[in-house]
Amino acid sequence: MQELIKTRTELPEMLVLEILSKLPVKSLTRFRCVCKPWSSSFETPHFINKHHQNNLKNNNLNLLLKRCHGGTPDDIHYFSQLSTEKDQNFRVKHNIHLPFFENFVDGPFVHGPCNGILCLSERGSTGQNVTLWNPSTREFKILPQSTVQRPPGLLDFSSFNFLGFGYDSQTDDFKCIRFVTNYFEENLDDGLLADWTRQVELYSLKSDSWKEISFPGVYAFASIFFNNYVNGFIYCEAIAVDHHILSFDMVNEKFSTSPLPEFGGSLEQYYLELLDFNGLLGALFYPREVTDKSFDLWVMNGSWTKQFSVESVVGVERPLGFWKNGELFLESSDQELVLFDPSIQELRKLGIHAYKETMHIVAYVESLVPLNGRSEHEECIIRRPVGGETN
Repeated sequence: MQELIKTRTELPEMLVLEILSKLPVKSLTRFRCVCKPWSSSFETPHFINKHHQNNLKNNNLNLLLKRCHGGTPDDIHYFSQLSTEKDQNFRVKHNIHLPFFENFVDGPFVHGPCNGILCLSERGSTGQNVTLWNPSTREFKILPQSTVQRPPGLLDFSSFNFLGFGYDSQTDDFKCIRFVTNYFEENLDDGLLADWTRQVELYSLKSDSWKEISFPGVYAFASIFFNNYVNGFIYCEAIAVDHHILSFDMVNEKFSTSPLPEFGGSLEQYYLELLDFNGLLGALFYPREVTDKSFDLWVMNGSWTKQFSVESVVGVERPLGFWKNGELFLESSDQELVLFDPSIQELRKLGIHAYKETMHIVAYVESLVPLNGRSEHEECIIRRPVGGETN
């Protein structure tokens, strides 16, 4: 019998990397230990971008829910990883505890995601601690304290208003921006309000430092529930400029203002959330006082157009985020996470609870973007499986 000689067919390297770029981060992490050339390839900007674009193209969304279970919003906040598999009803896979924020009075605000990266900022006006977190690679980076010079005078304290986190495509850099209000002591003895001045600080991941940029002359607040970064811009609600948006361009580092849609109401009567809706700037309005909530979504695509209206949703308090098919995550009146499908007007309970107004949901795609930080293990971040799940 003639002996059969088996030969191994070598696949072209580019084809191998193309296949690997479609795998989840968990698999790629395992392959790093198997093949050194692969491990090096996974760190190249081309592969990182290709992997991210594949996840965006296939809409491979992951879900994190920040929440607090205690009797007050000051209790420990943590993240829950939710299952996105069909027929799983978004069950909790594991809970993630971040000790860095457990030392502060309030849990963190969540900004982003941007290219799979989350930015966490300390809540409270005097809190200036900020971190970046890649939940896919499990890398965590604590940002340095600002060295920006404060104005001269007897400074009493400074307050920090975080505006947003985004990406500069021109320099391949991630940036954070915040307002700083400095309060001085001069007039306190006279019973007058303290003098104050404002600054703007911008952080660059590439330089790992903060710098001061020009104050736009308009103060603003960012949404604390939705991602306000859209295609290179941060969008915030302008204060003292009626029905206007303050935007910040991540590339040229300049502010500008633009009008809100004429939605037929007043911001004294309606909440406003500025958000990323399928890659476009969205403005979501809902009433402050009524028990039957309605939601109007406007989208900017050259001009403002109303995307949809949802009327009379009973038993809900506030919106938390959109899901794949236009479904809307909401917090119910009894502090449960629910999902509303506007196409069939159905409200589905998900059996996940939290203390009131502590829920924040984040839909993100996996990313290999490095942060030059430390691993979750080094930062003592704990992932606790739920219901038999393993890490």
